[in-house]
Amino acid sequence: MADNVKTNGIEEDNVVEGQVIDETMEGAEATSEDMYSKAKDTVDNAKDTVGSAKDTVGAAGKTINDAIKQVEKQFESFGKKLGSALQDRANVVMVRVNDDSLAYLDMLVDADVTKSRSESAAFLINEGIKTNEALFNRIREITDQIAALRSQLRTAVEPEDEE
Repeated sequence: MADNVKTNGIEEDNVVEGQVIDETMEGAEATSEDMYSKAKDTVDNAKDTVGSAKDTVGAAGKTINDAIKQVEKQFESFGKKLGSALQDRANVVMVRVNDDSLAYLDMLVDADVTKSRSESAAFLINEGIKTNEALFNRIREITDQIAALRSQLRTAVEPEDEE
């Protein structure tokens, strides 16, 4: 047994070796319990994070599925519109377009939405007319008025038959 024993960095007189070991063991047990508690907290936090991640992934999956369903509906609607736009295409129209317009026509062909630039143009013309229906109705009213005025003008300037 030593008369001078250094414990915790402090030299103490008349300390029994067993007492130093007991104090060291108590400190080790406390440290072990703290480490176990911290490890358990870390595991619990990890479980919570994984659960939260699963919820996030689940919500993202639902959002993606909803988006896919919406795209499917839009394509179905687009297909119906395309079918009606391509019916009764008996008239031929030659038209020049700029590079941007041609790129859009080609985009429809490349995506297999239409079979040709001609179908793409017919579809876009039909959709443009539908979208601007109010404008075209107003134009029709005015052109009908113009036709009526021309008819009146022709009648007014025709020579009367002299018999």
